[in-house]
Amino acid sequence: MASTTDRQNLLSDAQPMGTANQLEPDLEAGGQPSVLKQSSHPVCLIFHFLFRTAAILIYFFGDFFLQNFVLVFVLCVLMLVFDFWTVKNVSGRLLVGLRWWNETKEDGSTTWLFESRDPSRPLNPVDSRLFWTGLYVAPAIWIFFGIFGILTFKFSWLLIVAVALALNFANVIGYTQCDKDAKQKWASGFAGSVLGSGAAGGFMGGLMSRGISRMAGSMF
Repeated sequence: MASTTDRQNLLSDAQPMGTANQLEPDLEAGGQPSVLKQSSHPVCLIFHFLFRTAAILIYFFGDFFLQNFVLVFVLCVLMLVFDFWTVKNVSGRLLVGLRWWNETKEDGSTTWLFESRDPSRPLNPVDSRLFWTGLYVAPAIWIFFGIFGILTFKFSWLLIVAVALALNFANVIGYTQCDKDAKQKWASGFAGSVLGSGAAGGFMGGLMSRGISRMAGSMF
């Protein structure tokens, strides 16, 4: 009789077999997804960092493992050129909806041209944050390498640093100006849409658009 009562107590206290299995999806759902899963363009995000990271690693470890300056120079320049083209033509357009280029006129002057996404199209915050982080961190690392090269009298290695800074700062300046231009356009379009109805509204909208554009230009 006692054994029957004990078995009934054990069965009443035991949890259903499916409970443990039901906890796993809840834990997985509550976990933080990876950066690549949060990104709208994970492959593009990888290549945004791939070539610039490769150039930095080759420069840093090349003197220890390769011990051939010419080979290190060629590999670094190749990675830097690939990175410049990728950031300028692919990752900027996909990750932050911006694109810049310049054209040379017949008189020899250069004109900067910018493209930006439609403001109504939402921007992935993970893609945007990582794009700007990679864009600004890489030149800072190369500046550190340049200072270190001067202090250690490795002047030949400064050639690689000079190429890296030239290509990186071209994208930094281009995208900074492109982002500034995009914010000015968005501010002008917003002011024009709000105050642009009717003749008087159109006149006031134009004044407000120019005022907001100047404000946005000074802030960014």
